[in-house]
Amino acid sequence: MAAIELQGVTKRFGAVTALNDLDLTVKNGEIYGFLGPNGAGKSTTINVLLDFVRPTDGTATVLGHDAREESTEIRQRVGVLPDGYHVYDRLTGRQHLQFAIDSKEADDDPEELLARVGIAAAADRKAGGYSKGMAQRLVLGMALVGQPDLLILDEPSTGLDPAGAREMREIIHAERDRGATVFFSSHILGQVDSVCDRVGILREGELVAEDTVSGLRDAIDTQSTLVVRVDQTPPEIEQRLRALDGVSGIMVDDTTITVESNDGSKSAVLSTIEESGASIEDFSTEDASLEDLFMAYTNDDRKVVA
Repeated sequence: MAAIELQGVTKRFGAVTALNDLDLTVKNGEIYGFLGPNGAGKSTTINVLLDFVRPTDGTATVLGHDAREESTEIRQRVGVLPDGYHVYDRLTGRQHLQFAIDSKEADDDPEELLARVGIAAAADRKAGGYSKGMAQRLVLGMALVGQPDLLILDEPSTGLDPAGAREMREIIHAERDRGATVFFSSHILGQVDSVCDRVGILREGELVAEDTVSGLRDAIDTQSTLVVRVDQTPPEIEQRLRALDGVSGIMVDDTTITVESNDGSKSAVLSTIEESGASIEDFSTEDASLEDLFMAYTNDDRKVVA
């Protein structure tokens, strides 16, 4: 049984199609990163899963339950950090957690949850005085109540400083290790690259790519950076390298040659440098970042769903 399964989901808001015949499967126990530019349909997808909006066509299943017919059962087993969350200004952090615990009839200790998300010192302060990052941590703590089988996190790193973002990643990994499934959307691509088992990229309501990050790299002709350290810089090396197919950029700095090229050109670059009279002392490759892949899949007419 999949943790999440969408089959042929279409959602129209009047003349606007937010989701178009979307098929999506998230496996039990995986961390799935859901990417897409603003307006791609990410939040609409999450709202369909939680039965906040209902699809025009298609079906959505969460943890084996129909999202339309069994939404109450789903919410008992799911923890949610929504993008447009609100805290109650007059309630303390502890009161927020206790409310979530009572709602799920769970037996969590609010102190432990507040400590886990890093705001134990603010347990008895009213949430109206929290910073955006503290409020984000508070809502995450509420999402963790009852050890949910599925965590749905919409932009979970919003408002967090680098230390908070790192703690968020640690919590996500710990939840996966506990056996939970984590489904989250994010525009902070470095966060996704560092935690996800698989990534799906949504564009204009359609899933245009889905794979591991390394699989996405293999499926598209992305540029990578080759940094070569040599004993000496050969004369006219820039002209010789620029003449190679697949080379898009070159920078020579003393005895370091940096070349932007596609993967198929790396051997030719190294051979050309050696044939020009230099000895290669060391070299390294920097693969295309997830941001590069994201831009390629959302700007090109590509659809690669593994």
